[in-house]
Amino acid sequence: MGRLMGICGGGFLIFSLIGTLSAAGGTADYPYKPTPFTQVRFTDVFWQPRIETNLSATIPYAFQQCEKTHRIDNFKIAAKLMEGRWEGDFGFNDSDLFKIIEGASYGLMARADAKMDAYLDQLIEYIAAAQEPDGYLYTAWTARAREDGRRRITCCYDKQQWDNLPSSHELYNVGHMYESAVAHWQATGKRSYLDAAVKNADLICEVFGPGKHEGVPGHQEIEVGLVKLYRATGDEKYLKQAKWFLDQRGRDGHKDAYMQSHAPVIEQTEAVGHAVRACYMYSGMADVAALTGDAAYLRAIDAIWDNVANKKLYITGGVGARHGGEAFGDDYELPNASAYCETCANIANVYWNHRMFLLHGRSKFIDVMERSLYNGVISGVSLDGKYFFYPNPLESDGNYARSEWFGCACCPGNITRFLASVSGYVYAVRGQELYVNLFGQSQASMEIDGKKIALTQETRFPWDGKIAIQVKPETDGQTFVMKIRIPDWATDEFSSSALYSFTQPLDRPFTVAVNGRQTLVVMDQGYVVLRREWKAGDTVQVDLPMPIRRIVCDPRVKDNVGKIALQRGPLVYCLEWPDVQGGRVLNLALDKNGALETAERPALLGGLTVIKGTGIEISTQDDGTVVKTPRSFEAIPYYAWAHRGKGQMAVWIPISKSD
Repeated sequence: MGRLMGICGGGFLIFSLIGTLSAAGGTADYPYKPTPFTQVRFTDVFWQPRIETNLSATIPYAFQQCEKTHRIDNFKIAAKLMEGRWEGDFGFNDSDLFKIIEGASYGLMARADAKMDAYLDQLIEYIAAAQEPDGYLYTAWTARAREDGRRRITCCYDKQQWDNLPSSHELYNVGHMYESAVAHWQATGKRSYLDAAVKNADLICEVFGPGKHEGVPGHQEIEVGLVKLYRATGDEKYLKQAKWFLDQRGRDGHKDAYMQSHAPVIEQTEAVGHAVRACYMYSGMADVAALTGDAAYLRAIDAIWDNVANKKLYITGGVGARHGGEAFGDDYELPNASAYCETCANIANVYWNHRMFLLHGRSKFIDVMERSLYNGVISGVSLDGKYFFYPNPLESDGNYARSEWFGCACCPGNITRFLASVSGYVYAVRGQELYVNLFGQSQASMEIDGKKIALTQETRFPWDGKIAIQVKPETDGQTFVMKIRIPDWATDEFSSSALYSFTQPLDRPFTVAVNGRQTLVVMDQGYVVLRREWKAGDTVQVDLPMPIRRIVCDPRVKDNVGKIALQRGPLVYCLEWPDVQGGRVLNLALDKNGALETAERPALLGGLTVIKGTGIEISTQDDGTVVKTPRSFEAIPYYAWAHRGKGQMAVWIPISKSD
């Protein structure tokens, strides 16, 4: 049995397990250990309100929607606790409830809530009761099997359990159950949910394997869930089962690039197919590689990461270009108006990139993670926490608006669990090295060599690049290395992606000082290295330049030829109709070198910094005459668009030469 150590963002658990973690004799775990989100508390005006809104509004609202849409009743029907027919279009509806329970469990770790605790207990009773005697859990099968011996759902039409794995989501559902159950156990110490998950996982291990059922899940997720069960229980069969599912892809006779089973995973070098499935798979491969030391897994996900970062990554950190199949496109296929960039895929991209950092310790992975986090992820939920985007396009002609809910409601549930644990991405530790990966006013504690360290960040980030990090070691004179990430947007090169480049160099470099005295900058893998004997009150001052950056794209991305994007700090900006004189965003062009300035708007969309400028509206009269009209505009951060009614929006703006 493992001894629980803590939890970090996305529910990635770190345990100290008795005995070896790898039968293969590989590395024990990720070499870089994230600081659990329970040990990092945001106190800022950016993340803290979002976390609070998620706990007080989004999670209760999501549970209400699960009640309204019959998702909870389906468990009671399967358990024979109520009469009725199974309702819903998708067999994966079960997973929505699991994800929201996971988010609510993280919420209980942040603050006590007796009412929520009792509500989760009731839901877990329904879930456990819906399990069949052998541990099988899939309400779409159990409830419908009692009706006519088969289930009829939009995504599948099966006559037997496990006979349609590419579409049924039987294994996908329980993967989310495992993640959820581990989170609940850690939050409350109660085992009922974890016991149900273990019972199901034991069945999976009995059914699937060499010489048994050799099919693989159509939608990856169970691999990540099994690894979490392994961490929670110390039972190595769950890790082996996760690796078996991964190794079986491309070998089970069902070759399909849509579900990344076109080739064995260790032979894959390009991101293809459904983007959420892919990023979940890459996350699972990273977990297994860390725990087994499988070098072939590492080579594969390194190659795939290079493909995504340099050929398939949106400027917003979004992934998945195509509506068809919710999929990655070809290299350099990054359309704007039809961009899919599903919220779930963007969250999965954060999970994957964080794991890549935990494997390699390089800032480029955090650069991509931060880009997704501040742009493509939080755009997926409204500021009040009750409206959601499924796709996140980079251009709109006025047809887009967030929705209250979806028939396929995977994204709201993912938002709940992600935002509840977002502070777990800020810090990491390896040996005597402390990594500062993200910035935000916060308080944190961690251990280095068994000694406690307290850190306090004071900053207005992401609106201001000045950060003061106050250090309070357990004992004065403690020696360790602080490594502070310098984001690529605070340099002259896009180190995280070859797709993008800045049009102009910075007018000043970043600076780092200790106790007010500027220090000689020593860099390592994108981090400033500060080695010293630390004492209470020592303060590191980081000043990251935050000018308005004009960004151009690789010309092989056809949609962005002759256009620029605007970025300041980690935030990508967009033009939206209420902020453009005349409201016609898609007719506007910007002077490549035209004057731009920032302005504070504390009353606008929760408070933000806008970019002000003047563009040229290009229109054509009835007689064919082209008219160019100067128009003032204010660009807003991309995450904040679509709060003021439908209208035009664009991230990439055409360039117009001054004339």
